[in-house]
Amino acid sequence: MKILVSDPITESGMAVLNEAKFEVVNLPKGTPEEKADACKDVHGWIIRSGTKITEDMIASAENLQAIGRAGVGVDNIDIPAATRRGIVVMNTPDVNTISAAEHTVAMMLTLSRNISVGDRGMKSGEWNRHALVGTELRNKTLGIVGMGKIGREVMSRCRSFGMKILGYDPYMNQDMFNPDEVNIVDLDTLTTRSDFITVHVPLTDGTRDLFDYDRLSSMKKTARIINVARGGIINETDLAKALTKGKIGGAAIDVFTSEPIETSNPLVKAPNIVLTPHLGASTQEAKEGVSMAVCEQVRDYLIHEKLNNALNMPISDLAKLKEIQINLDLAETMGKLQGQLNPRAIKKVHVECAGTMDEAKPAALAFLKGLLNDRIPDRVNYINAETLAIELGIGIEHSYTSDCGSYTNLIRTQVTGETDCTEIHGSVFEGNQIRLVNILGYEFDVTPYGTMLFARNKDVPGVIGKVGTMLGKANVNIGAYLLSREMNDGEAFAVIRVDNPVAEDILNDLEDLPEIISVQQLHC
Repeated sequence: MKILVSDPITESGMAVLNEAKFEVVNLPKGTPEEKADACKDVHGWIIRSGTKITEDMIASAENLQAIGRAGVGVDNIDIPAATRRGIVVMNTPDVNTISAAEHTVAMMLTLSRNISVGDRGMKSGEWNRHALVGTELRNKTLGIVGMGKIGREVMSRCRSFGMKILGYDPYMNQDMFNPDEVNIVDLDTLTTRSDFITVHVPLTDGTRDLFDYDRLSSMKKTARIINVARGGIINETDLAKALTKGKIGGAAIDVFTSEPIETSNPLVKAPNIVLTPHLGASTQEAKEGVSMAVCEQVRDYLIHEKLNNALNMPISDLAKLKEIQINLDLAETMGKLQGQLNPRAIKKVHVECAGTMDEAKPAALAFLKGLLNDRIPDRVNYINAETLAIELGIGIEHSYTSDCGSYTNLIRTQVTGETDCTEIHGSVFEGNQIRLVNILGYEFDVTPYGTMLFARNKDVPGVIGKVGTMLGKANVNIGAYLLSREMNDGEAFAVIRVDNPVAEDILNDLEDLPEIISVQQLHC
């Protein structure tokens, strides 16, 4: 397998890839065009913040299975495009935590004590000691936007300075924190009451320009804001304007909407600002940690199908998948059959698990894999099955019930097309034997494999003989002929397993028999 490394990683990270016998294409200083060309035949792609993976790149990378981001932020990866192509996207969220938290505190201290201004002045021959009176952190209020791992590490360090902590996180509440350590408030309250504000949220549609001119203007005039998270959370033009007009006391920014920062960026000439070139994770320890972690994650996924820190995988525990693999094989097989029973547009699918099989979501994804496999040209897997189904206008439902009838486990599948609704139920018998136990309302005990004919016929004498004779004349050997008459409606339903596919003209001849209502050939 081939791995593209398009940003710098440490020697120990490269050693992980080399020891796994990957063919490594190392382009840490490659141009976007060189990277786009190199990605076309790779199976894994490892990046940091210096590479932007676009939809076009993903479309051209036909063999790509995994993208590993050495670090936290993934706004430089088109995740929807990767998901649609069934490519797993992983990051290393925990390794940078300490480095990012420490850099945040360093920026805060630099602002509060005018360190960068004093340094520049002295190197220019100035001694502006009395003009650079700073402020202590003790008894100041720090507002932390985003109370994840990095936010909590910043809180821990700043409490040692004697700061009062306010926190905001839309996904957390006060019950999750000690009120003696932090008060969880709304964003408006945090903005107006804080002396320092530090940002630790991902860049999303909801957080882009979270701090615009209006919000910045609602801060205290003496307050400072720090961003070591992602560029774009604080609107750069609005921040420059707020600093120039004296709306806030200062800012320290480590991340930018475009990197490297351009000389035309309004922050470059803004007053009372400290700028660093994306140094939040730039420590020896963090570089070593993320390099090792991301290389191990990509290796483990490609070789062992082991998954860590996946951002677009709907199932987080692959070990659990292996435990129920036989059930998922059954669900996928039923999906293949349902796809053939419903060759036209599908409106809705419903997958219901029962008894000891209680993993409805994985079963639904496995079913969709089978259903969509011959319907679209893309690779279909657990990552993109749901996305692809939704793009086709298919509604997806899955559920669990304890009602499994006389079986210890059961998977019921229902597909609704434009006019009809088809059902297939399956169960795993002792010894990991998969069975179809209900087909289109008829009770059965069918092992699904090979080529099968699903035939609906009038429940009259002589049907089996006529079908057998016609197939025999066509040199088609019958391996099994299973008949069900459960519905008592004057009709019967047969599953006929044959040793080789039946030609279209023979199927037409079968359907022309007066006793045959319909016949359809299916392949497992």
